Amino acid sequence: MASSSTVSTMNKTSTGTDPKASSSKPQQKRPRRPNYNYIHRNLLPIEVHPLPVLIPHNPLSLVAIALSYLTQILAPPRRPTYKGYFSSATSSIHVTDAGTIRKLWEMGFFGRGSLSRSEPTWMDNRKKQGVTAEENTAQRRQQRRQLKQERARKEQEEIEQKLAEESRTKDKVGEVLSENVLKTNARDLNDIGSVLDSANGTPTLENQEDKENNSSIHGFHEWKNAIEANGIPTPPPTSTSSEASHTDGRPVKRLQRTKTVRFSPTIEAREFDLSSPVISPIKNPGTTAMEETQPEAEAVQENQEHLNLSLEEAFFLSYGLGVLDIYCDDSDAVLPPSSQLSLFRRHCYSPPRSLSVPAGPDDPFMLSYAVYHHYRSLGWVVRSGVKFSTDYLLYNRGPAFSHAEFAVVIVPSYTHPHWRDSPESTKSIEQKTKKSWWWLHGVNRVQANVHKQLVLCYVDVPPPFVVGGDDKSSRDIDIGLLLSRYKIRDVNVRRWTPNRSRD
Repeated sequence: MASSSTVSTMNKTSTGTDPKASSSKPQQKRPRRPNYNYIHRNLLPIEVHPLPVLIPHNPLSLVAIALSYLTQILAPPRRPTYKGYFSSATSSIHVTDAGTIRKLWEMGFFGRGSLSRSEPTWMDNRKKQGVTAEENTAQRRQQRRQLKQERARKEQEEIEQKLAEESRTKDKVGEVLSENVLKTNARDLNDIGSVLDSANGTPTLENQEDKENNSSIHGFHEWKNAIEANGIPTPPPTSTSSEASHTDGRPVKRLQRTKTVRFSPTIEAREFDLSSPVISPIKNPGTTAMEETQPEAEAVQENQEHLNLSLEEAFFLSYGLGVLDIYCDDSDAVLPPSSQLSLFRRHCYSPPRSLSVPAGPDDPFMLSYAVYHHYRSLGWVVRSGVKFSTDYLLYNRGPAFSHAEFAVVIVPSYTHPHWRDSPESTKSIEQKTKKSWWWLHGVNRVQANVHKQLVLCYVDVPPPFVVGGDDKSSRDIDIGLLLSRYKIRDVNVRRWTPNRSRD
């Protein structure tokens, strides 16, 4: 027993499998997740000062409420204001201040980073040691590009191999046929020569054979030159000697037309042309483009990212909350909400409309902003849904907490009798609102695959805003009265499957 215990201890020490020694090694800890509940504690970029709780049987609660009212009257809280710049080139609003970018994202998830997926984290990723999400995406794209190139190369090799096998098979068949023809012709010539010799009694067959052989060789060279000039395989001329298929004791190699596989110019430019500026050339298989540009990325110190706000988000922050001052790109004056409305209504089209074209009540900006303001006022976090073929995505708290639950598609509805007063207007309205069942099935199928519920948001378009027989100008128009004329109806669409919805 003693000997076995000593052996076991020796084995532990010799192999180094002592649990105490292994546990003493430092283990790398995963970074702690940020406290999103504290970071995104404010639902909107405004300061809220709630009143104290009212307790009816406690008179001190009334005193606390009175003091809070008096404090806000004597020293009202300062409302923060942020700056944004309208860009006519991109038809969006740019926010360049780092503090404003962080506040607008943390308080309501407004905008998206110009150099990031959604949250503006480009500068933070530059400071981190390791691979960022954007670099992972670039690396995956590079790997997919290399796989496509390798697959195209293998397909080309298979095609060339098949063509080579077919050409060898055709050569063998042609050689067999030519040998049979030559043997038959030789036997015929020998028979004719023997007959002539017996008839004339003179040895003239050898001279005749020499002439025929020379003529056949000359004809073969002419046929070969014609093939090299035209590239069209034609059957060889009929020869009377076996030397027609052999020159200097070596078989003549026939020229074969090879097939080529050609891709479209778009695929060649994007996938297989390594000299294209779209694709960076692969200099070394062991290093990627990300590793080559790493020293340049480390040298960058200033924040080159800005926040892009959509027209609806900017107008909600400016008109709805009053916390954003929007400047035009060619002036330093702050645009009032009425000027913003006319500017955004023109730039919701592509290309933007001119000032001479009157704005209609069914402008895309009016419909989208009415829906955006509606869901924001109900407490939803509204984000763009273009990647899921919808207009908006609705989050319960925000993209940092969970995925979107609903996908919204805006559908204009012309239920007012004004839109049916003439056959021309009726026909134009039918063309605007015409949707096929295939479209609805496709959109619903996409949302079912990404586990989102499709919501058809019908917006009742009012008739044009007319006062005294003339269209009211954008200066005198009441934005609140204009928005109140739009009515919204929600229809939740679910994809019905027989095997899951039997109950």
